[in-house]
Amino acid sequence: MVNRDKLIFAPCDILLPPYGANDAAWQKWAVIACDQHTSDVGYWDEVEKTVEGTPSTFGLILPEAYLGREKEGDQKARIDRTMKTLDAGWLTRHKHAMIYIERTLATGGVRKGLFGKLDLEHYDYSADTTSAVRPTEGTVAERIPPRVAVREKAVFEAPHVMVFMNDEKDRIIDSLSERKSEMECLYDFDLMLGGGHIAGYLLSEALLEETLERIYALEEWGRESGELIYGMGDGNHSLATAKACYEKLKAADSTAAATKARYAAVEMVSVYDETIVFEPIYRVIKGCDVSALVAAVEAMGGGSAPVKIVTADFERDIMLKVPEGALTVGVLQDLLDGYLKENAGECDYIHDEDVLRRLATADGESVGFLFDGMDKAELFPYVANVGPLPRKTFSMGDASSKRYYLEVRRIKQ
Repeated sequence: MVNRDKLIFAPCDILLPPYGANDAAWQKWAVIACDQHTSDVGYWDEVEKTVEGTPSTFGLILPEAYLGREKEGDQKARIDRTMKTLDAGWLTRHKHAMIYIERTLATGGVRKGLFGKLDLEHYDYSADTTSAVRPTEGTVAERIPPRVAVREKAVFEAPHVMVFMNDEKDRIIDSLSERKSEMECLYDFDLMLGGGHIAGYLLSEALLEETLERIYALEEWGRESGELIYGMGDGNHSLATAKACYEKLKAADSTAAATKARYAAVEMVSVYDETIVFEPIYRVIKGCDVSALVAAVEAMGGGSAPVKIVTADFERDIMLKVPEGALTVGVLQDLLDGYLKENAGECDYIHDEDVLRRLATADGESVGFLFDGMDKAELFPYVANVGPLPRKTFSMGDASSKRYYLEVRRIKQ
């Protein structure tokens, strides 16, 4: 039997409403990640109307769309009330459990995940970390303190964090899809407001032990080979907040290492899952001297990485010089950052090629840049050898595909 205390990714106590698997009440319980629809207060107002008067994870979160608005104070008061009244013996506790998750996306694809807890002793969000769990993009330190202020008072966490598992040789999560008959279906319902469908299955004790043995073998392989096993997929600042809270507690009380604060609940997803697609995030520079910026970029031509320059007057292809092991987006971003330090302009990050063309050709003061995205197979080698990716390197799909808050874990005794 695997010593679960030695695992980085392990089972945890999971709290869920006592609904039947297909109960319609699940749809009001599960709410999308708070960092989505940040410019659409109307979306969150619709969520509030949908869940009013019913138990919901909406009472545990502060949508970023509410920050700086009158709604922020109202929502913080709601969170305080929920934290004080949520448990009360109503939630069902699944002890030392893991849940296999199938999320049907708007595209029709099914993303497979495994819910458990991550040991924060093995996670570090600094840029030069060599920890077993690493950020894949830079962490913005200024975003952590406001989140710490919320988590420090929290009794529960309802995570939207997704972590990538580097399991190309041993598809641990993918193999669970063929063994659902050995599991209990806990929930199976349509998510609210176009979020697709989700189903969760509780691993049987025998299947859980088998899965933990495979996870332990993967983590041991990582330790022995030096390969990076876990990298952030989504929610890095939320996990960084959990880490900051844990380190603060540990500094004040050494016994904190044995408390719930040492762990954070996450959904683990294989980076090789077929639904995980890395889409490039393009750049457009607005309010600039078009001729000067184009000249600066063309001066870095003569390489092997294709970049298309889009303006109101022309489109032009160049081959950017990109050093071996570097990424096109990183070299281009450094070039644009250097230009903007000395010249007027503003960088915007665009997911859709049609949108970029529209913005880049809207006036004579904008320049858009189209380029190939990174292959997901490059992610772990790059992070292991170079460090976190340049900001806004890739997107994993639109807002509707993000994780919904659903499972709850108690983080205070």
